[in-house]
Amino acid sequence: MSEANWYVVHTYSGYENKVKVDIEKTIENRNLQDQILEVSVPMQSVVEIKNGVEKAADKKMFPGYVLLHMVMNDDTWYVVRNTRGVTGFVGPGSKPVPLTEEEMASLGFGAAGIVTGFEVGDTVVVTSGAWKDTVGAIKSINESKKAVTINVEMFGRETPVELAFTEVKKM
Repeated sequence: MSEANWYVVHTYSGYENKVKVDIEKTIENRNLQDQILEVSVPMQSVVEIKNGVEKAADKKMFPGYVLLHMVMNDDTWYVVRNTRGVTGFVGPGSKPVPLTEEEMASLGFGAAGIVTGFEVGDTVVVTSGAWKDTVGAIKSINESKKAVTINVEMFGRETPVELAFTEVKKM
């Protein structure tokens, strides 16, 4: 059996979730669970401010696109390509091009193996940026953003600041 890769499918705008559901139903009906492993519409959390009120919301990272982790063969290509709302695979002509591991890691997929060396409670010093030479304890770690949050003193108060892994080092 061939190796599964991530592919990008272009859809009509606004049809991403419908395409995802339709492909998942087809996978179940045609027993393709071992060939189409995952269907994803990447989302990101954003904070919107409307009428002075903050509200958390999820937005599509790539409107008009769906990611598929699948083994590419004639059957899977046909199933996906002929799903209502799909306009085609991303790639030259009719040849789908798989995403590289680097591209998937930058999207936050498959990044579970990252070892940061940081733990909540570690004391770090900021090595660059506006907070250079500031010392603080790590309050939280966001591996998908590759960032840590530390408290710094600003105007006599403890204030949380998010910094990239590359901007801090352990003491």
